[in-house]
Amino acid sequence: MNFDLQYMLEISLQIAKFIPITLVLAIISMALAIIIGLVVALIRNSNIFGITQLAGLYISLFRGMPTLVQLFIIYYGLPQLFPSLSTMEAITAAIIGFSLKESSYLAEIFRAGLNSVDKGQMEAGLATGMKRVQIYSRIILPQAALNALPATGNTFISLIKETSLAFTLGITELFAEGKIIASANMRFFETYLVVGLIYWLLVILYSWIQKYLEIWLSKPLRR
Repeated sequence: MNFDLQYMLEISLQIAKFIPITLVLAIISMALAIIIGLVVALIRNSNIFGITQLAGLYISLFRGMPTLVQLFIIYYGLPQLFPSLSTMEAITAAIIGFSLKESSYLAEIFRAGLNSVDKGQMEAGLATGMKRVQIYSRIILPQAALNALPATGNTFISLIKETSLAFTLGITELFAEGKIIASANMRFFETYLVVGLIYWLLVILYSWIQKYLEIWLSKPLRR
């Protein structure tokens, strides 16, 4: 069996140097996806004819189209229609693509979280003279956020792994660096195993963070 542990240790630090790029892609894309997803979820719950259907079409379109196809449309396709976008950087296109993709999933997750909160709380808040914005920000959204956190966390974990597709746009992140090293040394098993283990460690780290985030968010609700 031709397995080189020493080689794995040597390339680990070299590949790990690209963790920040992967995290930048994942965190910025997730932040934008959360904002877009929440807006779309609120629109879906508004029951305004026409707008609600458009929000549903948005969700269906981006959930049904492969991520790689979306990235190619944004980075290679849009500049053909809008020449001014020809200067768009690959990392910008990747963030846009990941944000739109994940927001389509988060919109349904957030909608389910909002619907899980007892509607009587809205009526009770209105009866006390509170405005709808105050009720949403102080009562409904905190509860909905806690209910939606597990599924939102799973979406972020998927996004961390999905950032490996960014290499198709020429972005050198974890997977791309591993691919370069593997091609140069012809040691594919060890190299891709190192890449896989690094992704695994990132997922474990986030799972630990999410666990304590759930505890923190649940504290106000226990009072």
